[in-house]
Amino acid sequence: MANLKVLKNRIASVKSTRKITKAMQMVAAAKLRRAQEAAEASRPYTERFNAVMGGLAASVGDSASAPKLLSGTGRDQTHLLVVLTAERGLCGGFNGNIAKLAKAHAQRLLAAGKTVKILTVGKKGRDALKRELSSHFVAHVDMTEVKRVGYENAQDIARDVLARFDGGEFDVATIFFSRFENVVTQHPTAQQIIPASFETDGDAGAATLYDYEPSEEAILADLLPRGVATALFSALLENAASEQGARMSAMDNATRNAGDMIDKLTIQYNRSRQAVITNELIEIISGAEAL
Repeated sequence: MANLKVLKNRIASVKSTRKITKAMQMVAAAKLRRAQEAAEASRPYTERFNAVMGGLAASVGDSASAPKLLSGTGRDQTHLLVVLTAERGLCGGFNGNIAKLAKAHAQRLLAAGKTVKILTVGKKGRDALKRELSSHFVAHVDMTEVKRVGYENAQDIARDVLARFDGGEFDVATIFFSRFENVVTQHPTAQQIIPASFETDGDAGAATLYDYEPSEEAILADLLPRGVATALFSALLENAASEQGARMSAMDNATRNAGDMIDKLTIQYNRSRQAVITNELIEIISGAEAL
């Protein structure tokens, strides 16, 4: 039988842990509401922006005057992976799933003889990838001091990515993030942002009904850099909502598990205490009979 004092200390320790996980769950729930509203509010703008850009890109096609951000460098040798994760843990598989997707993508590229460069946003992604891919790291963005993600944060990352593209450091850029669906479901996602790729629907042909001034190429040259920042901002918002949803779910599970452990330890403590009392009674009775 375990020592009663040890069991009592373990029960007290687990109860303290349960208070912490419950508090973290409540904080995550409060943050989730704001993050989810921000992510959902950004989706209509992002979808409409991509629809307009897709129509413009379809009208430009593969013309020689197409902006470089749309047509690309003409090569597919060097890839930049922008991995967006959280600065903090205790959020289930949120960080690990994004890092796993990015790692698998990098390994496929390396196996195909491509050059891989990695830019990490959030230290959890950096920590998860540095063991196997640290030699491919080119930059890291620290978001520790950022309390609430803003468009300026996405712009800063976009400027860095665009400067590297203009400097000829890579041919293709892909961002990795988690798309928020609900508290228990977040989808790790890879999205190519350079060269720009837009999903067009059946109404894409309607773009030919419009006359643009200036030309489609000039408009695209101005909007495509904003499109990179928009994609990054949308990904950061989706990540923020996914992180809080995953943390809320993880802390809820941890709180439930702590309660189950307390119940089991309490039963074990009561049985041990009963055994001690029984032994003491047996000793008293045996002593009395010996007299």
